[in-house]
Amino acid sequence: MEARAILRYSRISPRKVRQVVDLVRGKDVEEAFHILQFTPKKAARIVARTLQSAVANAVNREEESAVEEALFVKEAFVDGGIALKRLRPQPRGAAGMIRKRYSHITLVVSDEE
Repeated sequence: MEARAILRYSRISPRKVRQVVDLVRGKDVEEAFHILQFTPKKAARIVARTLQSAVANAVNREEESAVEEALFVKEAFVDGGIALKRLRPQPRGAAGMIRKRYSHITLVVSDEE
């Protein structure tokens, strides 16, 4: 049985989140939480919160619920969201573009191999 959690429009660069998501892909949920707890990155807290939501979605299903100890991270990927564009003054009257990137984080947990 699968359950998913999708966090959209998270205000962090997709490249930074992918570094953290790559650490937990394919791991048991309990092991993934331990990895995220000791990863000193802002993205680790965001991914942990999304993983907690995916586990809650699996455990609290009405038709068939899963046991939390049997769950593992089946899929984990990060897509780029919108990019807010801001101008930064440059020398000689020019302006450079600053892109404030957003991320869409998707985590799928499952109890079947």
